[in-house]
Amino acid sequence: RKNQKIRMERQLKEQILKEHIMAIHLSRPFYGYPRVTVALKKEGFRINHKRVYRLMKEMNVQSIIRKKRRYFGRQASVVHPNRLNRKFKANQYNQLYVTDITYIACQNHFYYLSAIQDLYNNEIVAWKLSKRNDLELVMETLENLTSLRDVKGSLLHSDQGFQYTTKAYQKRLENLGMKGSHSRRGNCLDNACIESFFSHLKT
Repeated sequence: RKNQKIRMERQLKEQILKEHIMAIHLSRPFYGYPRVTVALKKEGFRINHKRVYRLMKEMNVQSIIRKKRRYFGRQASVVHPNRLNRKFKANQYNQLYVTDITYIACQNHFYYLSAIQDLYNNEIVAWKLSKRNDLELVMETLENLTSLRDVKGSLLHSDQGFQYTTKAYQKRLENLGMKGSHSRRGNCLDNACIESFFSHLKT
């Protein structure tokens, strides 16, 4: 059973990684594997360019050739400690939330789905769809949540994606009286609940 659990965790990690590679490719189709590697590292993945190259080849993902200055990821503005610490069970509603973004393929178009999940019963309590993966999408999802619930005192956990580490996002959490929490760098399973939901949704 231990070996099976390890194998399942590896499969989930691989699936999460491929999801992020595809999301980066859809938003930045001119990125080759070196810049995709940089973008993944900015999101907290510990990965080398050889593995990114192999995965992109498996997924048949190729960059659109375009001359552009080399991209270097900026440091995150605000990073919280991992207050959730993989405690994926809550004693009551409106206590622990997790959030993330994934891409959704619909006919010949791609959309980004931002969702917030209550860990008490794993219900998706707020969500938004957009053609763009940006700060506005994250903020609108948060507004959707606050229109339905009084979130003061609750915790909202996410990865270290650029939207979730902006000063504007942090300021909004403070105004709502929410505590922020971020996955550790290189630990995609720190947000495994909502990653698992996205995987089941697509299946």
